[in-house]
Amino acid sequence: MTTKKNCILAFVQPGKYGEQVLKEALFFQQNFGLRLVVLNVIKSFTFFEKTIGNKDEENLITEAKDELIEFVKSNIKTEILNDITISVQPGDIESVLTRETNTGKYEFILIDKSRCEEEGQPCKKQIDKIVSESRCPVLTVHKDVGVPEIKNIVIPIDITQSTKKRLLWASLFAKKFDARVSILSVLNTNINVRNSLAYKNANTIKHLLWEQGIDCDVKVLGTFGQEKHEVILNHIEKENPQLVLIRTHQESLLANSGIGKFVSEIVHGCKVPVFSVNYTPDPLNSFFL
Repeated sequence: MTTKKNCILAFVQPGKYGEQVLKEALFFQQNFGLRLVVLNVIKSFTFFEKTIGNKDEENLITEAKDELIEFVKSNIKTEILNDITISVQPGDIESVLTRETNTGKYEFILIDKSRCEEEGQPCKKQIDKIVSESRCPVLTVHKDVGVPEIKNIVIPIDITQSTKKRLLWASLFAKKFDARVSILSVLNTNINVRNSLAYKNANTIKHLLWEQGIDCDVKVLGTFGQEKHEVILNHIEKENPQLVLIRTHQESLLANSGIGKFVSEIVHGCKVPVFSVNYTPDPLNSFFL
């Protein structure tokens, strides 16, 4: 791997729910040998609060950073190493994370998707916006599901989407963790599976991964009156993989209309970590495959 100091960004709030997010971030940081930026976001003071209320934002940031440092130290059971950076920024979570993901400093970012109904947490719509506007992949994790290892990766595909960048990431994860890859496609027409474009596209991907020595199979699922995302989610629940890798919808992104219902439903309907690869050019330009 290149000696360039690449980074993972993890949005972590001190407390019991932040522990799982931090564990996930450390798992990937240690396995890939990257730097880790642990970020918390605190509310900004209004002009009125600063002037009339005599609020000192800098002191609040310092206190929040000290709290985050102690939280990280207590979870890693040691002093914070040089490859971990602690950061606290004022503002609203969506704006700060969206700005950070567009700096070009991160290989991917990590966000908890399980608390979007709670006050003070990014809601489902905000997470979708972060995923859609990010210039790097977004890994959404659930506080109740950890990743002690990755042995099975599921990749739902859409026959209308480009697969190049997703294959690069799939290759990286599969080789790093010696994982098996399952390509999933959904067929909603009454034709022979092997004659379908869905099967042919999935089979092409399978052979490309085979050529790289990656164990891979193809599953083409029928809808049976269900929506595509429901079929995929049911299969994921049954197979229980450790990672889902999905491509965001380029057409929706270019139209500035978000990531689309299918991707959103997979991201939020699946407790398994979901790695969303977006439309940005030249992914993994600093990783080896």
